[in-house]
Order: sequence, then structure tokens, then C-alpha cells
Amino acid sequence: MAVKWNGGHSSSVLCLNVSAEGLVASGAERGELALWDGGGSPVAQLRLPQAEDVTSVVFSGRRPSTLYTSHGETISVLDVRSLQEPLERLHVNEEEINCLSVNDTDSFLAAADDSGAIKVVDLESKKVSRSLRHSNICSSVAFRPQRPQSLVSCGLDMQVMLWNLQKARPLWTTNLQECDMEEESSQSAGQFFNPPLAHSISVASCGNIFGCGAQDGKVRIFRVTGVTFEHELDFEAHSLGVSQVLFMPEAYWLLSGGNDGKVLLWDVSSNIRKQQKSPAKSLHRRKAQAAASSRKDGKLNKVASNEHPGVVPKLTIEHGEKVNWLLCAEIKGSRRVLVADQTSSVSAYPLPEP
Repeated sequence: MAVKWNGGHSSSVLCLNVSAEGLVASGAERGELALWDGGGSPVAQLRLPQAEDVTSVVFSGRRPSTLYTSHGETISVLDVRSLQEPLERLHVNEEEINCLSVNDTDSFLAAADDSGAIKVVDLESKKVSRSLRHSNICSSVAFRPQRPQSLVSCGLDMQVMLWNLQKARPLWTTNLQECDMEEESSQSAGQFFNPPLAHSISVASCGNIFGCGAQDGKVRIFRVTGVTFEHELDFEAHSLGVSQVLFMPEAYWLLSGGNDGKVLLWDVSSNIRKQQKSPAKSLHRRKAQAAASSRKDGKLNKVASNEHPGVVPKLTIEHGEKVNWLLCAEIKGSRRVLVADQTSSVSAYPLPEP
């Protein structure tokens, strides 16, 4: 059963984050920002200027009292020890910001927006060091752990991209729709009406595996190999669009939240192959083996080479509301998944130990 965190907001909660010290921040519609203690009680509240929706909140990893928030086209820098007027306001994006990410070394902040732009801000100079771009709304961006110059992004152009801050162009790009069509020549008609618009991206703690959730209900897992990435695995996760994916600290445990009102916990470790010496050869071998194994009685089954129909969730939470954001947090010595949805409450569910 969920424990409801009430009293922090009067509008729909849109985003969540937790500091290294265990303080939870939540942002909501109409400029509402709240801080919560481990017991789920609000300890501070603030309404940001212009009452614009707070779309993303992220704590600094090295300075846990510093909180970055996006509202409208603005990034506000706040001190959570005294939640008052922003210490600074950064105006680097031209359209509404959807997602913020700060790298491990606290040197760069990335802000993805509705124009498709990702503005990368040097946090020392407070100036834009790189402008990266999708051809449609960029919905999610994430720096890779242990690789402060590297980040991944996804958007409503159905593109997933790998970037290095030394270059303005992506190192590698995959179009999710083209990827699907290559793997399954007889594309089902339904997928044309429900294209894989990419909503959320999350990188595992190793920095080389990342997941992407899309409108077609699938979760796709990729592996970075140098300056490219490979499509490692995909599976049907939700009956409606996947709004959120989140890798947990454990290697390859993944949370997904959907527009179908479900929150699911996946362990994909057994489906992720061990790193091979020759990724190109191993990929070729996997495709050949999959093509051979899918041929039965002279007929080719419609199972893509890296789809795993047997991937089943370790935990299913029937949340009941469309999921806006997911967060995993250590609260009072045990782990919880915190869920933000269309309501003004935050829901906390217990998670099993790995």
C-alpha cells in the first residue's frame, strides 16, 4: 500500500529528486516547489516567479544544499537550507525546459527544451558551453555516471543520441522507428499509429547501459561501446506509453512508469550479455542465432532478434494514475519508490531488497 505525502502542493506534481543527504524535492504546476523530510512531511515550500510549472528538479551531487529547478524557460538555483528567492536565474533556453541533468563533477548542467535544444551550461562561468539539438521536442537528457563529458538524450523525433561535450554533433544516433522496422520486416499496423516517441532516458550506475521509455509502451535498453551504442534489448512494458524509466543503484534494476497507471520493477541483468571482446562480431552472431532460432516449421515467427517476450516484472504496482515522475530513495533505512502523478500528492511504495 502507498503512503501518501500530502500538504506540499495544491497542484499536480510533475518532478522529483533526492539529495545525497536524503532530502526530497518536488516540483508541481503553477510554480510550486516543496522539500520533504524522510517521514514524508513538507519542511519548506516556495512558489517560483510567474507561477510557471516546475518541470524538473535536480540536486548538485557535490553540494547537496544546491538545487537546480526548471520552470518555463528559466533555471533557478536555490539553497535548500533557506528556501527563499533563487540565488541565481539562468536564462539560456528559448522554450519550455523539460529536463535537467548535472554531471558527476558538478561542472556542467544540461537543459533539454521544447525546441529540441539541449543547452549545456558551464556551472563555473554560468555560460552556455554547448548547444546540442534534436529536430523535435527533447524530452529527456542524462549525463553518464563516471563520464562527465558524455551524455545521452531522447525526444519526440524518435531519436536517441549519444553526445560528447567536445563536439556539437552527436557521436551516434538511433531512430527508434527505423530500428523497429529493421528488426521486424512485417511491421504491425498498430505501430504506425503509435510511433515510438521517446519520453524518458536513464543511465545505469556503470555508465555504459541506458534505458529509454517510449510512447509505444516499450522499454529499450542500449549499451554504449566507445563512440557508438548498440540496441541490447527491448520488451513490452506498458499497455500505454512509458512516461518514465529509472535505473536504480543496483546494476540493471530498472523502474518504469506508464500512462496505464502502473509502476513496474524489472531486473534485466540476466538479459544483458557480458561484454564481449568484439562487439561487432558478437552482434552479428546474436542476429544470426536469433534468425535461426525463430524459424520453425519453415515459417519465420514475428519475434525481433533482441526482443525478450520472457522479460517479466519483479514487482507490479497498480498505482492507478498516469505517472509523471519516479524516484528511488532511502527512507528510514528502507528503500521506497516515490511516484508523482496527476494529483497533488506524492505516493511512497516499499521496494524489495536486491
